[in-house]
Amino acid sequence: MIKDNYQQVLASIEAAKSRRREVPKEAPVKLIAVTKNHDVAAMREAIDAGATEVGENRIQEAANKFDALEREVTWHLIGHLQTNKVKQAVKYFQLIHSVDSLHLARALEKEAAKIGKVQDILLQVNLAREDSKSGLYKEELEEAFREVDGFEHLRIRGLMCMAPNYDEVENCRPLFREMYGIYCQVKEMPWQRAKVEYLSMGMSHDYEIAVEEGANIVRVGTAIFGPRQY
Repeated sequence: MIKDNYQQVLASIEAAKSRRREVPKEAPVKLIAVTKNHDVAAMREAIDAGATEVGENRIQEAANKFDALEREVTWHLIGHLQTNKVKQAVKYFQLIHSVDSLHLARALEKEAAKIGKVQDILLQVNLAREDSKSGLYKEELEEAFREVDGFEHLRIRGLMCMAPNYDEVENCRPLFREMYGIYCQVKEMPWQRAKVEYLSMGMSHDYEIAVEEGANIVRVGTAIFGPRQY
């Protein structure tokens, strides 16, 4: 089932790319298999079906799976990161999507420096200004970019956002479209160290619209693995 689901999501991504209007149709999209609350056996099944990138929300859950998985994959941290967990975050994850404040970025810089690592990150944007979600407001982005771009052990690779949980999924489209415009702006700016390449937006219920509007990373769990195992 997981194999079939994974292939179906890939096919849906390709179909969504073909419907793009303002975004180059050929621009590739990374599929992150979100493995929160799914066991190692399910993860292996997805990886054996072709998944090369996995996303975890919680540091401890990822740590428990890391050695047991016995597969080579790229690990993404997509959940909220507390500053007291940054030491583990820089140990396990190649890309941290959820850098939602300068305070957190400074903590990550400090820990990455201790192990001589350049940690790739995405800056999380709270475009809808939801109280229930963390992230930088769009007017804070330039200041954040300029400070973090001066760090020696962090490298900004792009932006991440989450749309509100609308009853009608089509209502996500304007936000995704605006986010793509912001991404294009920061991508063209002459940063010193930042290598802006990724726009991470879209989950199981809205990833097709996100791809149509310019996402090049989507974070999909339920559509691949089914309901979470609690």
